[in-house]
Amino acid sequence: MSDAEGAPVILSNAPGSFPWSVLAERHPALIRKVRNAFPYAPEQQRALDALLENCTEGVIEPLGAQAQDREQWEVWGREHFGRSWFDVPFLWSESYFYRQLLESVGYFAPGPWRGIDPFRPFKLAELDTPEADGELAALDDLAHQPVDDQELALLHGSLWGNRADLGFRLAGVDGDTADSPPLVADDSELLRSLFAGGTLCVVADNAGRELIPDLLLIDHLLRHGRAGRAVLHVKPYPYYVSDATTADVVDAVRHLAAAKGAAGESGHRLWSAMTDGRLTVRAHPFSCAPLPYADMPDDLRAEFAAADVTIMKGDLNYRRLIGDRFRPATTPFATPTAYFPGPVAALRTLKSDVTVGLDARTEAALVAAEEQRWRTSGTHALIQARR
Repeated sequence: MSDAEGAPVILSNAPGSFPWSVLAERHPALIRKVRNAFPYAPEQQRALDALLENCTEGVIEPLGAQAQDREQWEVWGREHFGRSWFDVPFLWSESYFYRQLLESVGYFAPGPWRGIDPFRPFKLAELDTPEADGELAALDDLAHQPVDDQELALLHGSLWGNRADLGFRLAGVDGDTADSPPLVADDSELLRSLFAGGTLCVVADNAGRELIPDLLLIDHLLRHGRAGRAVLHVKPYPYYVSDATTADVVDAVRHLAAAKGAAGESGHRLWSAMTDGRLTVRAHPFSCAPLPYADMPDDLRAEFAAADVTIMKGDLNYRRLIGDRFRPATTPFATPTAYFPGPVAALRTLKSDVTVGLDARTEAALVAAEEQRWRTSGTHALIQARR
């Protein structure tokens, strides 16, 4: 499959490739981990075992007749049913796996496991660590720096996610945080010029320690008039193990509010912003769709169009923003995002094959040093933006 530009859709059927490793190795390991994280009844255990066998050796099957979103998933990918998980678009098969995982544990079904996030123990464990405490303590020093320096540091904190401690150190002359690799693309000044005091949309990625820096950046922008209102888009149900839901946002804000010093002050400001409407949490159904944002519905398109800028956080949102295709890395960021209805930016550590917006010298240096491992290692990052 390919688009008008000839960029092939990423599949998972090449043994040894990154998409193949996700389906063949990561998903089975996750099923086992979830199975051991809760005292699921025999019914849920049998369903998880069946999913384990199906996703590695079977073909894609539709949701059961009782599933309330069965018709929606048929619209999203009826043509994939009956095919190997490895032979359909990677974005689709990966997303559908998580929907089937929730089905296996009874997340949507009447009964005692309804609404119980199977990934919650992993998310909460990230917040309760010495490293997380250290990251929050660093805010006390940052609070004494000039406001512009705070903003750049918090932007880098949001970029690096669970390496947020790097982001709280002041940026160097080249815009790179201390001890972190140079960004492979850096439109941070363009992005900051788009903070115009109106509406900011942030499409969140992960919960836990990665959501905390996103919230701190939002708090800073609201506090200093760089945004008058913020809309934080999260997932309507658990997804991709660590993706943030509304419950995860509440956990993160409570965690901040319970902290001492500048972190606690930020937490209380965020709580107030949520109660008075300056910070709105949005959980649109399309956030869990197995499709690129080019296919977004009209109501979501209108929301993004009305924002000063929309920030897409993380790797999955980047894949959905760009399209999960093998485009040349030197493709301008503006080309695959031309459809997007307003100014848009991406803050992302590289954890999958999709990357655009690099100059030829940067790509050549990365390939010379790491072959193609730089695309998926999570050790490189980028900030990209367009008006």
